[in-house]
Amino acid sequence: FILAPSGVGKTHFVRSQYQKHWIDGDDLYPKANADLTNHDWVYDSELVEEINIKSDVITMEARKQGFWVLGASNSFLKPDAIVIPEWEDHVKLIMHRDAGRSDGGATQADLDSVLRHREIILRWEQDGVPRFHSIEDAVSTIT
Repeated sequence: FILAPSGVGKTHFVRSQYQKHWIDGDDLYPKANADLTNHDWVYDSELVEEINIKSDVITMEARKQGFWVLGASNSFLKPDAIVIPEWEDHVKLIMHRDAGRSDGGATQADLDSVLRHREIILRWEQDGVPRFHSIEDAVSTIT
């Protein structure tokens, strides 16, 4: 399980795989009603925590079945890696997405929320979870 905020390339990586080993949490979580897609990036903290707990349970089950998950939702489940690019690079990725076809993830209008989410994800570094600057580096190291 690789945890990463919106805009770092999770969906792009999953869609571009030659061998389909990784699944996108953005595809997995909504099927189990563990998704905030239609909430316009404005969330009640209790709702977010409920969704994050559901996402962790779904991710645990997926892992038990042999799936590898790239996701942005997390509460208690320790990820195998986190991906947090340098902020300037992350902003460029989001701006590039804005210029093209958006997949529903963060836009330039959501940068404050993305920055807060990065800070939350970075807490896992204190628990020994390795940090990478790209999905590709994380995948190649942990697989």
